[in-house]
Amino acid sequence: MPVIDGLSSRALSEIIRLEHTHNHLHPGDVSAAVRLWKGYVHQPERALWHDYEWGNVHWYCCGNPLEARAPLDTVMQAMSPRSARELRKIVN
Repeated sequence: MPVIDGLSSRALSEIIRLEHTHNHLHPGDVSAAVRLWKGYVHQPERALWHDYEWGNVHWYCCGNPLEARAPLDTVMQAMSPRSARELRKIVN
């Protein structure tokens, strides 16, 4: 079971269900996307702007946080309002 700090077991269960029922998601995709996104947005603003303009060579090996955000938005739309609110708190 993926662990995302701050989510209830209900929200985690919804994420697991979505990862198993949507063909564009795989088990663990959402927790990996949350990890990438949270690590990215906690950088200083100047680094965020540079990455946005020029990219980051480490993204090729470790994942692109900007691309990780898209499935998070999709998952939040597919979740119940209560669980989506929990995930939105963590992501935003």
